[in-house]
Amino acid sequence: MFGIWWSIAQLPFSILLLLGEILGRLAFKFRSARKSIAERNIELCFPHLSSDEREEMVRDNFVNLGIAIMEIGIAWWWSKERFSRLLHIEGAENLINASENGVLLLGIHYTTLEIGAAAATTVYDKVDGMYRAHGNPVYDYLQARGRISKSCGDSIVYERKDVRGCLKALKSGRALWYGPDQDYGLGSGLFAPFFGVQAATVNATARFVQKSGATIIPFTHIRLPGDAGYKITFYPALNNFPIGDDLKDAITINELIEQFIRLKPEQYLWVHRRFKTRPEGEKDFYSPKEYS
Repeated sequence: MFGIWWSIAQLPFSILLLLGEILGRLAFKFRSARKSIAERNIELCFPHLSSDEREEMVRDNFVNLGIAIMEIGIAWWWSKERFSRLLHIEGAENLINASENGVLLLGIHYTTLEIGAAAATTVYDKVDGMYRAHGNPVYDYLQARGRISKSCGDSIVYERKDVRGCLKALKSGRALWYGPDQDYGLGSGLFAPFFGVQAATVNATARFVQKSGATIIPFTHIRLPGDAGYKITFYPALNNFPIGDDLKDAITINELIEQFIRLKPEQYLWVHRRFKTRPEGEKDFYSPKEYS
């Protein structure tokens, strides 16, 4: 199966986009738990949209999810030279000239996640990553290697629970990709508003900076219309963070994530149960039967 996937990934970019769109449109036609999750999330985050507008966003989101499958192959298996021709990079100097104390490269879970991770390693040869280990050991190996395949340095990917390894990387002056926009429960977080809804928000962003002295460089990776490629933007360092107030620090990060999502909301990973952890006594937003 990986051999077939690799073979398909060698096709021209425009054909891969078309195949991904077809795949996404087919998936959208069928009722599924993931589709229901996306519908619920978009309803919660964009209550001002009409039902038709929300349905259109869900459809476009599934098209982007289909394309994302093709993008995994591009990010993992295209040569650096071929891959770089798709990239339109802005603000690279913000990453390159960042603090020697390490860089927390703060991104979010766009459907273009793999493209963004690979693009960062073409700009800076000291980028490491965080990921969730996959149950299939072959997939896990390819995922870990694929995310650093464009790097000229000795990049490492850390399992997301390896806090000690991540801190060590930051303290040694490396850049670490980090996405704090998912629901990991309240084991290391607190509730903070996200699109006006209370959401479990990790406080590890502030902790990483406090313990390592790292600089936060936010970045985005947006798919451009047609076959124009991708806009990769590295923003100026986030100043005055953290301030030492967990709630205010969490709100700062969530507001930044909201800004990034609004750039291209249909390209965000809405199929994740972002609001699965609820305050005590509050009803579950997702049907336990449908979303188990």
